[in-house]
Amino acid sequence: MRVASFAAGSLVSFGGAALLFRHLGVVNTGRYATAMSLAAVVTGFTDLGLSAVGMRELAVLEGEERDRVARSLLGIRLVLTTVGVAAISVFAFLAYETELAVAVLIAGLGVLVTNTQVTLAVPLMATLRLGWVSFLELMRQLASNALIVAFVLLGATLLPFMTTPGIAAAVILAPTALLVRRNIPLAPSFRITHWRSLLAPVLTYSVAVAAATLYFRTAIVLVSLLAGAHELGFFSVSFRVVEALFTIPGLLVGAAFPIFARAARDDPARLGYALSRVFEVSLLVGVWVALSLAVGAHLIIELIGGRRFLPAASILAIQGIALGASFVTTVWGFGMLSLRLHRLILVYAVSFLIAAIVVVAALIEIDGAHGAAIGTAVVEVGVAISGGVLLAHGRPHLRPRLAVLPKVALAAALGATPTLAGGLPVVIRVVLSTLIYAVVLLLLRAYPPELDALIPARLRRSG
Repeated sequence: MRVASFAAGSLVSFGGAALLFRHLGVVNTGRYATAMSLAAVVTGFTDLGLSAVGMRELAVLEGEERDRVARSLLGIRLVLTTVGVAAISVFAFLAYETELAVAVLIAGLGVLVTNTQVTLAVPLMATLRLGWVSFLELMRQLASNALIVAFVLLGATLLPFMTTPGIAAAVILAPTALLVRRNIPLAPSFRITHWRSLLAPVLTYSVAVAAATLYFRTAIVLVSLLAGAHELGFFSVSFRVVEALFTIPGLLVGAAFPIFARAARDDPARLGYALSRVFEVSLLVGVWVALSLAVGAHLIIELIGGRRFLPAASILAIQGIALGASFVTTVWGFGMLSLRLHRLILVYAVSFLIAAIVVVAALIEIDGAHGAAIGTAVVEVGVAISGGVLLAHGRPHLRPRLAVLPKVALAAALGATPTLAGGLPVVIRVVLSTLIYAVVLLLLRAYPPELDALIPARLRRSG
C-alpha cells in the first residue's frame, strides 16, 4: 500500500518535473536542484534520526511517558529546523549568487512547514496506520505538482517554484493534526530536561544521521562547486529521478520497523527471521530498480527533461546502481537502530561520508558529472556490503541467507540482454527486461517462500 501510493505520487511528480525542467532549462534546473538539495540537508540534520527513534519509542511506550516523548519530539524539530534554515541561508549568500541564495532561503522555510507535518505523522507510522500515511503523502505530491503546473502556465521564474513543497505540506498539516489529536498532544515541549532524556540515549545516532544526510547530498553539492553549470544541470536531472526513488527503500523497510523494534526487545530469533526476509525482498526489488533504470534511462531523461538533457541518461544508469544498493543498506540501518547500536551506526555513517567526499571529489575532477555518479555507486555498494557484515558480527542469528545472491546475479545478467536489441523501442526493452528477470527468479525460487502465500490457493494447487 505504501509503495503503491508512492508510485502514484511519483508518476504525478515526474510529470511535474518534466514540465519544470523544460520550463527552467539546463542552467536554472541546476540552481533549482542545488537549492532543494541544501534544503534537504536541513531536513536530515534537523531530523537527526528523531523520526525513526520517535517511531520506535511511540511503538513501545504508553501513557504520560508517550505524551512527553511526542511533545519533546515536536519541540526539538521546530527549534532545530529554524536554526538549520538560518545556517544554510547564510552559507548560500556567501557561496552563491543572490537569486540562488534567495531560492535556498525560500526552500528552507518550506522545510519548516514540512518538518512540522512529518513529525506530527510519526504516531501514524508507529501504530501502523499506513493507509492514512499513504493518503497524506499522495495528497502532498498532488498539491505540489498542481502548483508546479500553475507556475509553468503563468511563466514563473525560478523563485516561485521554490515555494511549492512548503505550500503542499501546509495543505496536509491540518488533516494530519486532526488524525493524531487523540493519540498525542499537539503542543510542542521546549523543556530542556525532557529534551535531554530523549536526546541523550540517541546522541551518537543523531550525529550519524547528520553524517548520512551529508553523504547522500555530497555528490550534487560537490558538482555545484567543482563542475560547470551544464554538468550540474545534467547531473541534477538524473539526481532528481534517483532522489525520488530513494524514498522507496525507506517505505518498504520502514513499514516493518515497528516489528523490528518489538522483536529486538522481546524475541531475537524473530528479529533475525524478519531481517533476513526483508533483506531478500529488498535485494530483489533493488536489483530490479537498478536494472530498469539502466535499460530505460534514455527514455526517462527524454520524458523528464527533453532532448537537451539526454547526456544525463548515462549518468542515471550509473546512479541506478547506487539506488539499488540503498535498498539493502536501509535494511541494515533499521536493524542496527532496532538494537540501539547507535555508536556502530555513527562510525558506519561517518566513515562512508569521508569516503564519499574523497572518492566523488576525485572522480569529478577526472570525469565531471559521470565521475560523481561512479563515485556514489562505488561508495553505496561498499555501504551495503559492509553494513551486513557489521550487523551480523558477533550476532550469528542475524546473518541473512546469502544463497539468494548468485540467483539474483544470474537473473539480472539475463534481464539486461534486451539492451542488446537496439532496434526495439525502449519501453519494450524495459518490459522484456522485467519479464526475464521475474521469470528467472521464479524458476530459481530466489524469492522468500512466504511470498507463496500471496499466490491464490487455486493457482498454487494447479502449480
